[in-house]
Amino acid sequence: MSASSLPRPSRRHAALFGFACLALSAPAQAAPSDLFAPETASALVDLRLTAADGEGSWTDGGFGKARFGGDADENLRVRPIPAEADIIWQPRFAWDLAGTVSVAAQQGQADPVDMIEAFVTWKPVPRGATRFSARAGLFWPPVSLEHEGAAWSVADMVTPSAINSWIGEEVKVAGVEATAAHEGQGGRIAATLAIFGLNDTAGTLLAFRGWAMHDVKAGAFGHQRLPPLNAFLTGGVQAPTTRPAIEIDNRPGFYAKLSWRPAEAPLLLEAFYYRNGGDPEAVTPRLQWGWDTQFWNVAARLDLSENTRIIAQALTGSTEMGYEEAGHYWVETRFRSAFLRFSTDRGPVTLSGRVDLFGTREHGSEMGSVESEDGWALTGAAAWTLSHKAKLIVEALHTASDRGSRVRVGEDPRQTQTVFQTSLRLTL
Repeated sequence: MSASSLPRPSRRHAALFGFACLALSAPAQAAPSDLFAPETASALVDLRLTAADGEGSWTDGGFGKARFGGDADENLRVRPIPAEADIIWQPRFAWDLAGTVSVAAQQGQADPVDMIEAFVTWKPVPRGATRFSARAGLFWPPVSLEHEGAAWSVADMVTPSAINSWIGEEVKVAGVEATAAHEGQGGRIAATLAIFGLNDTAGTLLAFRGWAMHDVKAGAFGHQRLPPLNAFLTGGVQAPTTRPAIEIDNRPGFYAKLSWRPAEAPLLLEAFYYRNGGDPEAVTPRLQWGWDTQFWNVAARLDLSENTRIIAQALTGSTEMGYEEAGHYWVETRFRSAFLRFSTDRGPVTLSGRVDLFGTREHGSEMGSVESEDGWALTGAAAWTLSHKAKLIVEALHTASDRGSRVRVGEDPRQTQTVFQTSLRLTL
């Protein structure tokens, strides 16, 4: 199929897919009390005070690595911000069938309110040592060891790693996922396989902007701003924004995951492979391109004691976009990142620290090596559990990166930035 004959994607595909899964799976005998009882609905509110210096944020169309940036002169800027509010509905259709629908209002997004997840989960009663489960709808792939809960929040920190920031902003799928887990003498081993769509633009931000560290989550209908592009891409080739949840080429993607918990050790090991199957030459009338994106992710969690744990992840992959010229697509980006995180509980307080390394390498015919980047970040946080409905988190993030494309906007390729955030999370 040629790029010009591709159908224009609907902004409602993701929502219709998720809600259709909920509606079709609901059995006739589901009691109204199981669908609309008070315990099926909850709300989360994140109130924040931020102080940031350095370059403007990528959310404002710049190359900044953080969600918040400094003032016009890159000096410290202090702002109180209602960062996020989530409404979560988790109905139960039957004893083995439940749903999740999450809607979020996020500060600074083009769509002030958007759906972030909508899926059904099937968990039958196990009939032996092997358990099966499945889910279908709109969701994030199971990559992150940092996130938890229906609102996909980071546990005990404000900002996720560079890896999981990218997953949150650009790697959201609509599909069907199945998992089989077996408990044996050697421990618990689980295998997951999924077929998905609506993720053809994954890789756009990573190639044009580079890595970032923030807690912005992709919505079903929203779009993200891109930084200033080079002359070729700006000249009627690429739209100034990217849409994370969109189907362009009508080709399915897949991912697979293996995990293992040894019986005699407080350890979790995971290996994950993703391929969206995107056609790099497919493009919509509004200049949203298909990206052929694949990556490997390996992760580990080690509980040193009941109160202390270490989490590590490493991801490497590539993405391609455009037509081939002299053996290269217009954009060919190789990317990699890794982090190590340490957390310890001290009564009602959890102390966490993390170090991130990240980088990209450009080999495309229209994006050369000057667009490559290298960077690192240090993050520290203290989280106080005030009650079962309130948590206070204080976090400091410092990042440094080198990206040649900053020269296009008159900035030094080497930039550093420090962001302080105080977050009050309320569960209603």
